[in-house]
Formats: sequence, C-alpha cells, structure tokens
Amino acid sequence: MKFTWFNLMPWPYLPDDFREKHRSIWVDIPTTLYDPVKGHALYNTYLDELEYAEQLGFDGIGVNEHHANGYGLMPSPNLMAAALARRTSKAALVVLGNSIALYNPPIRVAEEFAMLDVISGGRLRAGFPVGTSMDTNYAYGQVPALTREKYREAHDLIIKAWQEQEPFAFNGRYTQLRYVNCWPKPIQQPPPIFIPGGGSLETYDFCLDFDYVYCYLSFSGFRRAKQLMDGYWQRVEERGKDPSPYRGGFAQTIIVAETDKEAEEQYRQHVDYFYNRCLHVYPGFADAPGYRTVKTIKANVTSQMTRQAVGQVTSLSWGEIVEGGYVIAGSPDSVVEQMKEMITELHVGNIFCLLHIGDMTKEKCMRSTKLFAQEVMPKLQDMWPEYADDDRFWIHPVDEHAPRAGVEAVGS
Repeated sequence: MKFTWFNLMPWPYLPDDFREKHRSIWVDIPTTLYDPVKGHALYNTYLDELEYAEQLGFDGIGVNEHHANGYGLMPSPNLMAAALARRTSKAALVVLGNSIALYNPPIRVAEEFAMLDVISGGRLRAGFPVGTSMDTNYAYGQVPALTREKYREAHDLIIKAWQEQEPFAFNGRYTQLRYVNCWPKPIQQPPPIFIPGGGSLETYDFCLDFDYVYCYLSFSGFRRAKQLMDGYWQRVEERGKDPSPYRGGFAQTIIVAETDKEAEEQYRQHVDYFYNRCLHVYPGFADAPGYRTVKTIKANVTSQMTRQAVGQVTSLSWGEIVEGGYVIAGSPDSVVEQMKEMITELHVGNIFCLLHIGDMTKEKCMRSTKLFAQEVMPKLQDMWPEYADDDRFWIHPVDEHAPRAGVEAVGS
C-alpha cells in the first residue's frame, strides 16, 4: 500500500452563518472573509503538517490546485511543492495536480514539474486533473464544451516536451509554438502520472491508454464510490490490462483517536464544518452546461460537489456518518478494520489520507496523523502481497540526494 498525506488547505475562519449568508464557497465567495495575516500563519501550519507526515513515514505528501475559493487555498500547488522539496527528502511530492487546460501555454507545466522533479531528486508524482467546473469554467473562463479537448492537447504537448531531445514545433488547435524546448528535463522519464477523476467515464480509458493511475477523489465515502471504481476495474478487464491495485487510488477522510468515543467528541465539529461550509457549492457552479460529456450524462453520473451528492451529512448521527463511509473514524483498531474493508472493496493500492478536516487545529491533526502512522498504517501496508514488486506507478528517485546546507552553513 502507498499512503499519501493529503492537505486540502481549507480556510478555517468561515462564520457560523456562512451557509445562510453566502451561496457558495467557490467562485463568488467575498474576499472580505479572507485575512492575509491569518493566512500567513495558516500556510505555515499546513506546511508543518505535511512535513510532519513525512517524518512519520507516509509514502507521499499531497497538494492540489483550486481557484477563487475557501475550500482549498492553493491556486498554485507548485509553490507548495517547491517549499516542500527542500524541507523533505524521502516522501513523494504528490501534486494532484495542475489543471493543465488552464495554462497558456501548457509548456509552463512541463517546465515547472520538471523543476520540481529535479529539485526533489526524482520524487514528483505529477497529477493532470481536468479541474472542477468551478475552477476551469467559472473562475478561469474556459468554454465548458472545449475544456476536455484543450486538456488532451495540453497533455500531449507536456509529455512530448519531456521526451524530445531536440527543439520541435507544436501546432495544435489551442497552442502554437515554433520552439518547444523544455529545460530542464525531469529526472524521471516521465514522472508517474495520476489522473484525478470525479466521475467522468472517459477518464477510465484515458488512464488505461497511457498506464496512468486513476484516482477517485470523493467526499461521499467509499461505499458510494464502489460503483464507479467497479466500473473502472471492469474497463481494465475489458481492455486486457492487468488488475494491479496500484492502477487505482482513492481519497478518504480519516480520523484516529484513542477510542471511538473520543473520535466523535473531539472531531465531530470539524467534520460538520467541512461538510456544511467547505462543501457549500452553488449547484450552478458545480456543473456548467457542456462540462460533463454525453457518455457521463447518460450514465447518470453527477458532480460530487453538490448537496445531493455528498448528502445531508451534518444532519446524520455520528454512527450514520461512519457507517455510511463518509468518514473513517474511531480507535486505531476500528480504523484498521474500516480501512481494510475500503481497500478491499475498491481494490486500490493508493490512499490519499485526508487527516486535516475543516477547521481542525494543528494539535488535533497531528495527534490523529501520528496515531494513523504508528498504529494503523503498519497493519495495512502488506495488503497486496501479490503485487509487492509492482513499482511501475511509483516514484524512482536518485540514489543519492544533493546535500542541503542549513541557514548557518550558508551564511558562514
């Protein structure tokens, strides 16, 4: 198993009446709710948590890209990954990812990802999401019906830029470049690529065409994710691909406490904050006309960023939240059993652990993270022994990392 400690970096200072006074946390959330001074402290707290996860032995540390929102404060995940590249040395830098249809020209992603891979010594895991409708179509103004076509062209340019050893011309529909010459090149050729998916069925085939990892990012819990993941594994079989669990990944909200009772008493308020405020998205922003493909519409797959998709979680009892799989929570033993069920049911080898939830304090987050790393993770790492040697989808760093002088040594 590969465990990535993933941080959404939400804004934890939304007022209690946020849902009543504001229609969405995304796109048109007023900036009067943001305080840059608090943001300064918050970014450093979130980076502390990510660095702590590496110290505890997580395989990867993860960041992502969103715009004009209080759900996740990372319009540029590459900046976060760059900060982490110098402060860490072992964990994969999981940038999940860059919304490549938004970059003009997309060669910028090839260059910045290559830089991250080189600085980190070959530890980059590159994510290529299409991006939510809120980000791509509303915040960045992309035409919904053209977003995926633009995405595919950007993907082709980035991959070719990494592979070609000589400058070349690129004449696409959306990007025309006389000279494509990616300096530097990444250490990994190419870095392992993850494709985050929220339900678009075409993403299955895209991943299988290139042997990328399909990652379902869901807040509805693993029980509701089973149908989509079953569809993916069925497509894997139909395409004649091997069923390695490392072809799949899943994001899960997780809470670990000393006891089941403590998990509810200490963390329920943060779960409510997350579902009631951080996922408060105006339905019109979540699904712009033309954003979903015809195939996905016919399959009746809707955006998970709607109240219908995530359900009225805050109106559920704690037992219903846990039993429904929205949150895996409880004592270490309870979490181990829930995790085993999730991993087996979804047949996945990559777990993106959402251990910072909503307005959770740093102390609570680190406590839960430590319990997971020390008392849960070791009992799950060998769940796929028949695929123990399958390293096709993981990082391949250099054998020796460059020495990094401390501040005193630099200034001496």
